Amino acid sequence: MHLCCDSFWTEVLQHRERLLRLVRRRLPNPHDAEDCVQEAMLRAATHRDLDRDRLGPFLTTVAMRLCIDSYREQERWQRLLLRITDGEPEMLEEAVCDQEFGRWLLRQAGQLRGRERQVMLARADGISIAEFARINQISVKAAEGAFTRGRARLRHMCTQSLGESCG
Repeated sequence: MHLCCDSFWTEVLQHRERLLRLVRRRLPNPHDAEDCVQEAMLRAATHRDLDRDRLGPFLTTVAMRLCIDSYREQERWQRLLLRITDGEPEMLEEAVCDQEFGRWLLRQAGQLRGRERQVMLARADGISIAEFARINQISVKAAEGAFTRGRARLRHMCTQSLGESCG
């Protein structure tokens, strides 16, 4: 059987609507259903020894197996998602956004000047303000002031870049 044989494709297309109805009952996404049916038709076209009398059952079997493969793939992704998010998949998107926002803030903190930059980067590394003051031999009040100014500048950068949603 060859891909370019018009009579073959005419026979295959006669099964298309039946296959779509069959697959749509099993796959909720219409695009996935269409992909599944097209894949089944292509597999029939590339099967060298396919008996044309068995074309309908062959297409049905292949389409059903592709539905099963689709479910298996979805399950595999769900298990992976649950492992990544410790059982709370809705947190994945939020966690990714938080990480990216944190990276952005670190880049912005690197643009601050002097003591403000130092204290902000120290806080990002987990160093307390009191510890920062001791390391840099300044008063805790001076370190708190630099931190407050740095945080205000970062908030200003955020509102300029992203709008008022950061406030």
